[in-house]
Amino acid sequence: MEYRIATKEDIDMLMSIRLEMLRKVNELLDDFVFSDELIANSRRYFLEGNQTTSIALKKGKAVACASMSYIEMMPTFLHPTGNRAHLMNVYTNTDYRRRGVACRLVQILIDEAKGKGVTEISLDATDLGRPLYETLGFCASDECMVMNLV
Repeated sequence: MEYRIATKEDIDMLMSIRLEMLRKVNELLDDFVFSDELIANSRRYFLEGNQTTSIALKKGKAVACASMSYIEMMPTFLHPTGNRAHLMNVYTNTDYRRRGVACRLVQILIDEAKGKGVTEISLDATDLGRPLYETLGFCASDECMVMNLV
């Protein structure tokens, strides 16, 4: 298994694994067609967004991915750099689960975030992913409130 940070040259592979993940997470059929808007904005974000994506490759094909989006906020007492991050898009193809693949991809991103002076990483966990994140040191939080504008 090869583990690495994705580059712009990996865009087609990134889009393929992301759409696979969206189909599985949302329980969509394998032939579900996503909107042009979602596809275009996902491609743009991979290419231009303030993010890093790590990928796991088996025989040149992406079998897992994880993304870290970087957010700059006003510095606070607990977060003097103002640098925070949000972990998302963590997905492992069914055939490669329970082998430590996602753990390794997320750890690559955590190490990079530390190097960027990030003081907090947030994420939205599924029930399936929660044990992985707890193993890595993530804790549930009651601090956050959300307003959905969509």
